[in-house]
Amino acid sequence: MRMYDLIMKKRNGGTLTADEIDFMITGYVAGEIPDYQMSAFLMAVYFQGMTEEETLSMTNAVAHSGDMVDLSGIEGVKVDKHSTGGVGDKTTLIIAPIVAACGVKVAKMSGRGLGHTGGTVDKMESIPGMQTSLTQEKFFEVVNKTGLSVIGQSGNMTPADKKLYALRDVTATVDSIPLIAVSIMSKKLAAGSDCILLDVKTGSGAFMKTVEDSIALAQEMVAIGENAGKRTVALITDMDIPLGHNIGNSLEVIEAVETLKGNGPADLSEVCLNLAANMLFLAGKGDLDSCRDMVKAVIADGSALERLAAMVEAQGGDVSVIRDTGNFAKAPYSHKVVAKKSGYITFMDTEKCGIASAMLGAGRETKESTIDFSAGIILHSKVGDYVEEGMEIATMFASDEALFAAADAKYEEAVTIAPEKAKEEPLIFARITKDSVERFDIEA
Repeated sequence: MRMYDLIMKKRNGGTLTADEIDFMITGYVAGEIPDYQMSAFLMAVYFQGMTEEETLSMTNAVAHSGDMVDLSGIEGVKVDKHSTGGVGDKTTLIIAPIVAACGVKVAKMSGRGLGHTGGTVDKMESIPGMQTSLTQEKFFEVVNKTGLSVIGQSGNMTPADKKLYALRDVTATVDSIPLIAVSIMSKKLAAGSDCILLDVKTGSGAFMKTVEDSIALAQEMVAIGENAGKRTVALITDMDIPLGHNIGNSLEVIEAVETLKGNGPADLSEVCLNLAANMLFLAGKGDLDSCRDMVKAVIADGSALERLAAMVEAQGGDVSVIRDTGNFAKAPYSHKVVAKKSGYITFMDTEKCGIASAMLGAGRETKESTIDFSAGIILHSKVGDYVEEGMEIATMFASDEALFAAADAKYEEAVTIAPEKAKEEPLIFARITKDSVERFDIEA
């Protein structure tokens, strides 16, 4: 078998076998296939696409290129959730405790933020003392004791994906739907859960900018999950507006706690209700309506918040900041962002909102950047709101006053104010299963 022949076969529209794909991924990780040949193959996939069977074979090969997590040491059904990334997306910190309080285990490995998107691990580390790097034994112990644990990715999981992504990043092949699906689902298969809920973001703050592209990606990923023997469902959720009101690490933990108390912003609460209900549905807890009722019940009786507190304590975190979020360290400086004219906010470029927060110190430009956990933005007005000229529409927080001017200018670029109110868009555009695409529209 020669890599040259496989490149030519895919270039000419042929279908590769599982053995051929295994040969290619194994050889690339071992250093036997050079970058230039793999680059040629990735470009061939970009133009020719992949069949459902090829995508599954490549996902399995990438998943098995490193450690495969065996969660059999955790009792009961394990359900995982993956978000394709966004701004203000603190849903994991809300839905994992909810699902655990309903009797389903969540053993989750999350990532860090880079660029305009925030990472769950960074948010968790804003809790003083919180450990996100645990041994497998401790990880299992926390899940069995509290029902959930969220940690950073560790060990040698999916080394092929790391190499392939670095190559895609410099060869203009990042935005290939089959390659995105392989990248995401290989990590999910390696993580070992029984069921997978995919939260596919769409809009200005998402990787997929259109609903149709998001649905296409979701269908690819659901097919991979189901073909790999995992119950899988995807929701297409809105990321044309930041989710909730708070952007920034400790600010987002505070908002997560408020949402678990039943006091969260309407958009964040609604998205989390549906994400958590679908996770329970996948775990066999009932139909969607009864699962939604279960979610509401564990928020109302406080048991979901108690699960978050239990996980924080079990992982060495200072639980006093969960009991009273006023105990979080606060940024020494704040800055009012005011409306430059009167009218309705009709659009928020979510990516630019995220960049503005990162400019304050809440994000990182490179993997080595240091994060200021107290930095970020609280949004007071969002799309659909009427604002008066000079009115405070957001508050920025930072540890250095010199950062406000550039961040304010970036935020101003992000917000469009016009005389007429914009058409309201749904928070959840569609639900994708192995058999159907159910679309949701705002009723006139």
